[in-house]
Amino acid sequence: MHPKNLHNNPYEFQELIKANHELEQFVMVNELDKLTVDFANSKAVYELNKAILLKDYGLKDYHIPEGYLCPPIPGRADYIHHIASILEQEGFTGNVKGLDIGVGANCVYPILGASIYNWKMVGSDIDENAIAAAKANLKCNSQISKSIEIRHQADRSNIFEGIIKTDDYFQFTMCNPPFYSSKENAERETRQKQKGLAYSADAKRNFGGQANELWCNGGEALFIKRMIKQSTAYKKQVGVFTSLVSKSENLPKIKKQLIKLGARYEVVKMEQGNKKSRIITWKFIE
Repeated sequence: MHPKNLHNNPYEFQELIKANHELEQFVMVNELDKLTVDFANSKAVYELNKAILLKDYGLKDYHIPEGYLCPPIPGRADYIHHIASILEQEGFTGNVKGLDIGVGANCVYPILGASIYNWKMVGSDIDENAIAAAKANLKCNSQISKSIEIRHQADRSNIFEGIIKTDDYFQFTMCNPPFYSSKENAERETRQKQKGLAYSADAKRNFGGQANELWCNGGEALFIKRMIKQSTAYKKQVGVFTSLVSKSENLPKIKKQLIKLGARYEVVKMEQGNKKSRIITWKFIE
């Protein structure tokens, strides 16, 4: 993980339980005689990540509607810290404003950006229920609500248009794109994951997720390529565009699109335990 990430150390379960009492019922002792939770249990995963937000990031309360994506906070914080390093390399100083594409009901990237670095954040989403849930999370956390704005993307074919206003300037954009190409693909990979976590055959994803959060036509690669193409119209209003890329095999297609459109790009590696991911960053040089 990024060296500034609070979660380089093991979970402090006793402190997390103090922050969120609902977590206690899910904490158990494993075969190594250490406290843990059953990561195959979606409710346990939700209460753990809620506890992290309350304990480590000062939230007063936090809720995600049933069935919506419950993101692992340590990995999300890692993306935020890497963006901070990218901004430092780019020479951005002073006030920072960022755009999270696909903010979701969890609103986690804007919450972390505002909590850790005091950034101004805008979150966009196509799902009106997710928009309402994100706004509800901000309403009960007044200490950061003034730093975050939630905007509804009414046109599913657009990513930036309708969200970036004429007087906006963002030091960065970020995105955790849908990584499956179809519902069937998502369910197949979920079953593979269930085997590793000792799920029952009819178990749900432990992290939840609506259709638009998990898959789109063409999957991650096509979504990012579309985002890159649309980003050309906003090159004067954004300092650096970024996106997570979960599958390394998608990089050649993404790089080809960036080269075609004359963008300068970099790939930043990320690791959380056994999980490896990466951030693709790009900008347009006049």
